Amino acid sequence: MIGVNQLRKGVTFEFDSQLWRVLEYDHYKPGRGSAVIRTRLRNLRTGSIINKNFISGDRVQDVSLDHQTVQYLYNDGEMFHFMNTETFEQPALSRDILKDVMPYLKENTILEIESYEGEPLDIALPITVELKVTEAPPGFAGDTATGATKEVTLETGLRLNVPLFINEGDTLRIDTRTGEYLTRV
Repeated sequence: MIGVNQLRKGVTFEFDSQLWRVLEYDHYKPGRGSAVIRTRLRNLRTGSIINKNFISGDRVQDVSLDHQTVQYLYNDGEMFHFMNTETFEQPALSRDILKDVMPYLKENTILEIESYEGEPLDIALPITVELKVTEAPPGFAGDTATGATKEVTLETGLRLNVPLFINEGDTLRIDTRTGEYLTRV
């Protein structure tokens, strides 16, 4: 058991017989009364997101997830299929669970899958991914005082604002935590 004051972004815990991951965390202390911990949580089994407030001093059951290295193989429209690089087992996760990370998934990407008691729940992306630009409008540097950007489409369908010098066919390094352009590779 851990106190709700120890909850931080990325912490996984069990509450009401469900597994939750903290997406956002805020400690709020009103003028009177006890502190309130405001959280935004994602259910690891269903993918649903809720806002939940806890009173300071409450406790939740922390859980430890197992991590396995897998390779992303393909998706069949509803399920995303992976292959464990050591045992060659092929776990699958639903589209609902992976909707936040789908724009960063490219076939043959090596990543980690998180499981609890043998049940695959979520994936942990690498910090950066390299994706190819498939559509890029021409960039014209007009009368701009600061760095101008344009919107491009990447091979996974992700739309992203990048500097004007990026062209179709370029490979870009993207930060998966923020979804921002880092550099041209």
